[in-house]
Amino acid sequence: MQHPRDITRSSLPTLRCPTAEDGAAIWELVRACKPLDENSMYCNLLQCDHFADTCVVAERDGEVVGWVSAYIPPNDTDTLFVWQVAVSEKARGLGLGGLMLQSILDRDVCEDVTRLQTTITGDNEASWALFRKFGRRQGRGLDVQPYYTQSLHFQKRHKTENLVTIKLDEELAQAA
Repeated sequence: MQHPRDITRSSLPTLRCPTAEDGAAIWELVRACKPLDENSMYCNLLQCDHFADTCVVAERDGEVVGWVSAYIPPNDTDTLFVWQVAVSEKARGLGLGGLMLQSILDRDVCEDVTRLQTTITGDNEASWALFRKFGRRQGRGLDVQPYYTQSLHFQKRHKTENLVTIKLDEELAQAA
């Protein structure tokens, strides 16, 4: 088996908008990417169908190996909110998470977006690493504050989700 770091840049997965037919494969990918919260298969299908313009699938040889679900909140149209990032073990080490995020920001639907937001639990090291690296690419640090708290919002059944905000580099945003 080929190690992901040995794969050449020319064999990067293809990035595209999802379709409803991708819902089940995305659900399986998310289930395999612990510690991500699993949504229902129906939720993933709706994300693919209703939010396709702000989501991305990474596909290699007909297999879904990456997924980003995101949306532009109706009351905050200068923000792209990233719900979930999943990368298969088969595609890790390629910088795929950052490539998928940038591919969404490069779309016409994001022309007015000036910041990216997401929530991350304190112990999700992979997400922290991805968004720190993405922030550095934007020439920015992360603005972090507790958002949905363990005691107030999750009745102590889920760890606090910290709201992470990255202001996008205006020149990079305008180039998109």
